[in-house]
Amino acid sequence: MKHSAAEILREYGPFAGVNTVHGVSFDGQNVWFASGEKLNAFDPENGQALRSIDVAAHAGTAYDGQHFFQLANDRIQKIDPDTGQVLATIPAPGGGRDSGLTWAEGTLWVGQYRERRIHQIDPETGAILRTIESNRFVTGVTWVDGELWHATWEGEQSDLRRVDPQTGKVLEKLDMPAGMGVSGLESDGGDRLFCGSVSAGVVRAVRRPR
Repeated sequence: MKHSAAEILREYGPFAGVNTVHGVSFDGQNVWFASGEKLNAFDPENGQALRSIDVAAHAGTAYDGQHFFQLANDRIQKIDPDTGQVLATIPAPGGGRDSGLTWAEGTLWVGQYRERRIHQIDPETGAILRTIESNRFVTGVTWVDGELWHATWEGEQSDLRRVDPQTGKVLEKLDMPAGMGVSGLESDGGDRLFCGSVSAGVVRAVRRPR
């Protein structure tokens, strides 16, 4: 297993009215994050806040290229990014104990915080298709270039892990500095992993190793 310290490239925020960042997503241009009762967008090149959508946003956020998917208590909402309208809902696999959320392979991947699991689920029904076990509390999850990454937060320590999507075996680990807990996690499709903060209204960009 490769093991190194996380290289933090930039910190965005703090954002007005945001105490904790929950889910994080990327629409190909802007970073979006959940802050409880809103989805908020900012430009990752200059950090400027752009717009927000009034919607329940309590944990992970995902984007499928057309719609947002947002964890809200015990359900996952499908949201029109232009109007903010909730188009559909499905049950969340953890019944409200869910954390991260991402889109890959035409499906949703949902982190289960204290259960230390990641579920692949059907985005139409919520049916569980596959489960991957972890040995740490799971927060954010993301896919990039065929790699599955997830964040952990336990005992005031967070790391980012690249894991085997079949077995859950840890292939690489990036340790975050002490006190920097990671909630949401998303890739920009390149060299950056965007990490939500559990203790401040900020998002941090971490370099993804090649």
